[in-house]
Amino acid sequence: MLAKKNRYWGQIAILGILICQTGCAGTHLRFEPDTLRINIAAEPPSLDSVITTDSTSFDVISNLMVGLTEYTQELKCAPACADKWEITNGGKTYRFHIRPNLTWSDGKPLTAYDFEYAWKRLLDPKSGSQYAYLLYAIKNAEAFNSGAITDSTKLGISCPDAQTFVVELSQPAQYFIYLTAFCPTVPQRKDVIEKWGNHWTDPEHFVCNGPFQLKKWVHEYKIELVANPRYYEGKQHLQAIKMFMIPEQSTAFALYENDQLDFVDNRSFSTSDVQRFRHSPQYQNLPLLRGNYVGFNVQKEPFKNVLVRRAFSEALDRNVFPLILRRGERPQYTWIPPGILGYSASSGAKYDPAHAAVLLAQAGYPQGKGFPKVELLYPNREDAKLVVESIQDQLKRNLKVNIVLVNQEWRVYLETLHRDPPGIFRGSWGADYPDPETFMNLFTTTNGNNYDRFSDRQYDQLIEKARCEQNVELRGKLYQEADAYLCRVQAPIAATFLATQNVMVKPWVRGIKLNALDLQFFKNVTVGD
Repeated sequence: MLAKKNRYWGQIAILGILICQTGCAGTHLRFEPDTLRINIAAEPPSLDSVITTDSTSFDVISNLMVGLTEYTQELKCAPACADKWEITNGGKTYRFHIRPNLTWSDGKPLTAYDFEYAWKRLLDPKSGSQYAYLLYAIKNAEAFNSGAITDSTKLGISCPDAQTFVVELSQPAQYFIYLTAFCPTVPQRKDVIEKWGNHWTDPEHFVCNGPFQLKKWVHEYKIELVANPRYYEGKQHLQAIKMFMIPEQSTAFALYENDQLDFVDNRSFSTSDVQRFRHSPQYQNLPLLRGNYVGFNVQKEPFKNVLVRRAFSEALDRNVFPLILRRGERPQYTWIPPGILGYSASSGAKYDPAHAAVLLAQAGYPQGKGFPKVELLYPNREDAKLVVESIQDQLKRNLKVNIVLVNQEWRVYLETLHRDPPGIFRGSWGADYPDPETFMNLFTTTNGNNYDRFSDRQYDQLIEKARCEQNVELRGKLYQEADAYLCRVQAPIAATFLATQNVMVKPWVRGIKLNALDLQFFKNVTVGD
């Protein structure tokens, strides 16, 4: 109860500060010239690109750091720190040429060795990175990350000189180039991290190579970025970005309506507000490659039993979720979304409450009798609450099962999933790159984000085979087979719906671009009349 009160008064304080900033002096300014004000809703768990896994942290890091490549608006990889590269040896060798005269924000030259350090740190088991699996296509990467080998020089990562970064894969991987535009593979500074340890991400120590640099981090309140004068593309239009941490959607949207935020997305935009402003010229909607699901920890009762998992999945009518959220979401029964290689509607689970009840009875719980108390964990967001309340209601009506809903603040929720996932939880996964591997790899045995603790040899073999397959048609069929096995046979998850991004942008803001990966880059944004 105390924590809840503190959060409430904290948000009142934020609201008061922002209102006073624009109103107490007697003159109400619609905007701050060359400053973008947004809400990221929660405290980023970390700004260490090797450690973090969540979209909130990535939204900050993506504006501070740049990798070997960067995404275009069409989600293709364009030159960034590497101005060119060659792919040889049948797709197994990548040679990146680092752009000359790159510098860090403190003026020190940026070299290929900064990428070598960062990538080896990502794979180092001492780092505990949940995203280490991203680089498992690299020669000896999985063995190094698991501790089977300890010599990092045996990794397929090397620098012949300060301007050349070479990566050797154990097998070709069609998706690999996408990883070079993703946050966990940006460069890092060895001297800074070794000197400051866990405090290297504090504003006074943080060094970056992106369009902005970290000026201020007031925990649980605000992060401020300022333009990086040493960014290789030159001066930015924006001089500052203020990122507030307001978890309550209604509070954040009230600030937008009062001209104290310039841009809001789903984190600040409740279902009711979307309905009110759907026809506003400031409103935009875009489908996302972000799947939502109910996750089952297969190592905990009663979800060790596949019949229980399948019963829960078949008891959920996915058509309900778009109706209650009303933001253009799409019901999802498969894990691979439409438009991605390997998608097939036939791969998905089916809504069949009568059969679901039979499955639950076969598991030993006829009409829900004797079913143990279980708690469904979800993050403290209004839209997430609507979804889990619907899940709770459907399970009660269709299976006669009562589940308890438990919510946690974003950082605590992530820590719980990583440390000790409950038997059932609300999960979501946004594509890290536009390829089926980003979805299907999530539930392999060695994936650090596999909160279902699902470990299945047949599934792992299917994903490994699909990862290495060079024939596009055959690769798609392998992913399709894996999707059916995941959603219909073993059911460690019940896919629920595909998200959309809903935003409001003030008329004095220009250059906000949306994309299906929901990556937010602000380097081309301007604020002013």
